Amino acid sequence: MGKQFIEFNKVSFAYETQSESTIKDLTLQLSAGWTGCVGANGVGKSTLLQLAAGELQPSSGKVIGPSQAIYCRQRTDFQPENFEAFLDDSRREACILRGRLGIKEGWLYRWDSLSHGERKRAQVGAALWQQPDLLAIDEPTNHLDTDARDTLLGALKSYRGIGLIVSHDKTLMDTLCTYCLFIDPPDFRLFPGNFSQGWKQVRREAETSEKRELQARKEYKRIDREVKKRRSEAAKADRKRSKRGIDKKDHDAKEKKNLARITGKDAVAGKLLNQLNGRARQARERLVSLSVKKTYDTGIWQEGECSNRNTLFTLPAGEISLGEGRILSHPKLEMKPADRIALVGSNGNGKSTLVNRIINSLTLTDDKVTYLPQEIDQSRAAQILEEVKKLSSEKLGYVMTFVNRLGTRPPRLLESVLPSPGEIRKIMLALGAAHVPHLMILDEPTNHLDLLSVECLKESLAGYPAGLLLVSHDAEFLEELTEIRWRITINESNPQECVLEVEG
Repeated sequence: MGKQFIEFNKVSFAYETQSESTIKDLTLQLSAGWTGCVGANGVGKSTLLQLAAGELQPSSGKVIGPSQAIYCRQRTDFQPENFEAFLDDSRREACILRGRLGIKEGWLYRWDSLSHGERKRAQVGAALWQQPDLLAIDEPTNHLDTDARDTLLGALKSYRGIGLIVSHDKTLMDTLCTYCLFIDPPDFRLFPGNFSQGWKQVRREAETSEKRELQARKEYKRIDREVKKRRSEAAKADRKRSKRGIDKKDHDAKEKKNLARITGKDAVAGKLLNQLNGRARQARERLVSLSVKKTYDTGIWQEGECSNRNTLFTLPAGEISLGEGRILSHPKLEMKPADRIALVGSNGNGKSTLVNRIINSLTLTDDKVTYLPQEIDQSRAAQILEEVKKLSSEKLGYVMTFVNRLGTRPPRLLESVLPSPGEIRKIMLALGAAHVPHLMILDEPTNHLDLLSVECLKESLAGYPAGLLLVSHDAEFLEELTEIRWRITINESNPQECVLEVEG
């Protein structure tokens, strides 16, 4: 084993297209065990993992750590390196790992036909097989059904090196992590314990800071009111001491002014004013020093309207080929204008294939359908972002407001060339919502989204008034948003056949 720690020594990193550093002057040391990295999409979580694994080099500062490091990307576009060697390895440990994750030899030759959940298991399995000193893994449970997720969690628990993990899966982060790094640029704050424990500490500190800032603001306002009062009194005292406007022959009045100057009684207000000005300056400085991070509005008012049709689509009963002799059998499927349907089932059982069949059968106009696929490849993501940058000011403002309310800051996004997987999903949701759709079909919509964004999306979709078809492994997400279940299971008497049943 190499070094059992990784150290970031005054590390800064900036992408060429951005005016500000994504990571600035970071000093941090992490040891063996899993550290969860938490923060909104686009704040630099993936950048941090790539710096740790040596896939990116810092603009300044040093990263000191083990030489054997692997970074598992969010995307599953390509086969992982050494995948063929992993499949060919006949040693006991490799066989156990493949069996544990359900990885099959034939996957080497049909990568493009694998589900994204199968690809993710292959990606993580190949990384664990190499037993790196440092493993940086980005959203490992994306696309995974419950069984696959639990299996993967068991495999990750067995890892004994330095682990860095980014995930929106709270249960995973609570089970796996012994430290959590909360990222909110320019701050990087490391807390012992799992996600829930760290989050409580973050909220506790935020509430304390807010209380201190409120107290300081009240004190400043109180002193400021006193300053204004004393200033008025000092002005009156000054007028009392002034001989302007007194008749030259009015010797009694002049004598009173002289007496006021000699005794200094009327000058007290002026002295108090000077003292208060000093206190006000100190109170203002304290208020500035207790600056609380700006918070942003969250949640989205999702526009929408029901179609005046009787049904959004009807799919006659039939069979759909899943490849390699497997089929998906389904009854007549019909969706009414306000139906909220959850499509559920294990990885590889045909959910996305069915969604594609439904989309191809639609007679709604394109602008009345919003479809979010499981994955958007890098080239398409970059293309969509460039198209968004060319929108009119009004349309761009709508899209960026939508994105901002899902926790991503527009200036940083608009400076980038390639949005993160989470950012491109937010953009596509915004573009779709702009058309006031009659039907939204969202395939694993929470994949790649940070924890706050998932909650904001849930809030948005709860108020969406038209047809909603959701594909997701997130049981809580579906429970709150849908009323009808289309469940796909394997026919026990014929494992080559998957069967869809309508519930509710």
